[in-house]
Amino acid sequence: MFSNAYYRPVTYKIGNQGQVQTPSQMPSQVQGAATMPPSIASGGAITPSGVVTPTAPPAFEQSYIENILRLNLGKIGTFYMTYENNSEWNAKIFKGVLEAAGRDHIIISDPATGRRTILLMVNLDFATFDEPLTYQYPGVIGAPPVPSPRF
Repeated sequence: MFSNAYYRPVTYKIGNQGQVQTPSQMPSQVQGAATMPPSIASGGAITPSGVVTPTAPPAFEQSYIENILRLNLGKIGTFYMTYENNSEWNAKIFKGVLEAAGRDHIIISDPATGRRTILLMVNLDFATFDEPLTYQYPGVIGAPPVPSPRF
């Protein structure tokens, strides 16, 4: 049960007059004059005076494993996974066509059966590919074109 013994009403100081008012005594704002904070794009900044300073998005993706895998969709890879505290199998190897890669998962398919498998990134030790990998990012001068996925 909530105890009022610890309840202390909040008070606000208005201007330089030294008047203290509780929230119920605060003057109501004129209708339509409510101030909304400015919308800020992801990664944007706002100065102490309230001015939004836009920041340019990065010209290239950062070098995270999921981005590198996304650049190589359609290639056949071998994925080495480790599963801690598993009495049946501690390590397992998966081979298949790389179909998708997210922040926390990889989706591969078996070319012979079409069966798809979702692998968790947290278990990934490393991956190998038998063909060259695309590593440079699209949009960067001198980067080779990204090939279409082969399914």
